[in-house]
Amino acid sequence: MICKSDVSTRRNLTFPAVRPCESVPPVTLLDSLITLASNICEYRSKLFSTNNRNARESIRLIGILSIFFEEIRGNRSDLCDSVVLSFSELHFIFQKLLFLLEDCTRSGTRLWMLMKSKHVASQFRVMMRAIATALDVLPLSSIDVSVEAIEFIQLAMNQVRKTRFVVDPDDKSASELVLSILGQFEGRNVPDSSDLRRVLNQLGIRSWNECNREIKFLDSELNLEYLSSGKRDLGLLSSLIGLMSYCRGVLFDIVDTVSIHKSTQKSSNLVVKHVNLDDFLCPISLEIMIDPVTVSTGHTYDRSSILKWFKAGNSTCPKTGEKLKSTDLVPNLALKRLISQYCYEFAIPVAEKSSKKKDITRTVLAGSVAAGEAMKMLADFLVGRLETGTDVERNKAAFETRLLTKTSIFNRSCLAEAGSIPHLLKLLSSAHSLSQENAIAALLNLSKHSKSKNIMVENGGVESIIQVLREGVKIEARQNAAGALFYLASVEDYRVLIGETPGAIQALTELLKDVADRSKKNALVAIFGLLMYPDNHRRVLSAGLVPLLANLLKSFDKEDRITDSLAVLATIAEKQDGTIAILRTGALPVIVEILNSIASRAGKEYCVSLLLALCVNGGDNVVRVLVKNQSLMAPLYSLLTGGTSRASKKANSLIRILHEFQERTSSSPMTRALPRDRFIHVW
Repeated sequence: MICKSDVSTRRNLTFPAVRPCESVPPVTLLDSLITLASNICEYRSKLFSTNNRNARESIRLIGILSIFFEEIRGNRSDLCDSVVLSFSELHFIFQKLLFLLEDCTRSGTRLWMLMKSKHVASQFRVMMRAIATALDVLPLSSIDVSVEAIEFIQLAMNQVRKTRFVVDPDDKSASELVLSILGQFEGRNVPDSSDLRRVLNQLGIRSWNECNREIKFLDSELNLEYLSSGKRDLGLLSSLIGLMSYCRGVLFDIVDTVSIHKSTQKSSNLVVKHVNLDDFLCPISLEIMIDPVTVSTGHTYDRSSILKWFKAGNSTCPKTGEKLKSTDLVPNLALKRLISQYCYEFAIPVAEKSSKKKDITRTVLAGSVAAGEAMKMLADFLVGRLETGTDVERNKAAFETRLLTKTSIFNRSCLAEAGSIPHLLKLLSSAHSLSQENAIAALLNLSKHSKSKNIMVENGGVESIIQVLREGVKIEARQNAAGALFYLASVEDYRVLIGETPGAIQALTELLKDVADRSKKNALVAIFGLLMYPDNHRRVLSAGLVPLLANLLKSFDKEDRITDSLAVLATIAEKQDGTIAILRTGALPVIVEILNSIASRAGKEYCVSLLLALCVNGGDNVVRVLVKNQSLMAPLYSLLTGGTSRASKKANSLIRILHEFQERTSSSPMTRALPRDRFIHVW
């Protein structure tokens, strides 16, 4: 009956309360009301960085009312309709108040709640007045309670009417100081660090991690604001993100992200050390579950995998084959926490929760003047640290650059123009694994910016990045190096330069052998980009990529990686020596099998492109094998009508080749064989 809050989906300062059903029994309503009051009173021990007096006064009032409700329940007296009506209204208001208190104490919301302190104070005032109104119509004479309890209620009502729920003077002065600092940013004046610390101290933000949580919340709120119709707070939210990013980069020297794991780590160490990793694997994908959910049979799967299973038209439990009573998915939060603890304990990298990719095109420009100027000042500060700071300061500056450039085009532009790239390239030679990893990750993000590519190449970046790809201290650094090469390879001249650099393609091939999916992904896309330059074709063959890909095709369980591999092989097969190399691996039946089984439209298209190239360059020996395969024609005809324009043309060409071969061979007992020097065993 109580509307439970999910702070991950409910937007801040929204109160989706639900009115009790008219048919609910009075006893149930009273029990629920007491539970709500108890939940509200639990906030006595919480920290209210803003609107502290208003929150405390509201909680105190609810505490008085809870005593009244408990006495009514203890007396077990019947409740008349007017009492039930009053209690229903109080139940509705209590839900709203609980949401408001939750928002006031929610992690990462302190700065935003400060800037909204006037609105929050008015919400407390409205809710308390609504409670007073509901109590006004409560027929106390018809309720079997003591005289003391009635006097308590009357006292509470009088206090509500007298209490002024207004903005706290400290909140007002702090919010005015924030606006003053934003004005300094707009005027291109560097704010005094003492003013910045004064604001943070007022809000209780005393660490890098707490500051980072504020930025994350503001960014999520900004994304929601972009989806709203009014978009009134876009400028303010952008400015506050700029302010907190500046504070995070300038005021905090120690990155304390590890501390968030310590509290749970001690209690979980004994548990996770005795857990089998197989227990965390999704029965469908056989990978560590990111978002485990349980179906009606009681079995748990990764959310993305089971949704794909349902989307394919299945309505059974994949593990048991039992028909599911419903396709409802219940989050397995306990298992999710255990997986997180296990991966942290044993340093196992796990992909982040899948979600729609964030549209960063709106980040081409800063969201406000203050945000833009704050970012430029921060960029200058970080470049100064990269240039003249200690090893620890340089690593911290590289880490901040890495974070800032991850999803903002404007931030990439600022940091590139401020001169960060040459200093980051120097950090790549660091023996300190974290410094190297932060520097190459920052360069990967910057390589997505058009102007940054040229700066990297002019400063010898290609050689430095390839060096990390070959000899990076950690696999994560090597993965990021491959990603950076992929973006650099989008420029034609740089494809040439990378291909001609000794060991580049060989290093990408070696990375493809790593067990991590991200290693394979980054290596494949980088190789695909380099193949756009014809001379890199022979270098790829010399590196032994084709036999490696042929073997991987048989073992890949991720469709994305199969699609990437097919794209590379289809490009290689466009030349005759590439076709010969592919056919020598005996991969032809595997390719046909993939065409029949793969669900990805892109995967099917690359598959057909590859088969077509093999037929064109491999001759009758290849076509003869394909003609004998009865399962090939169904997916080809399906692509004729349901595929993309390109896939349809490729499928049509392949079908025509197969038909022409059949017509030729049906009238002649002999088929023209390939010349001896081109004969290849394809099956």
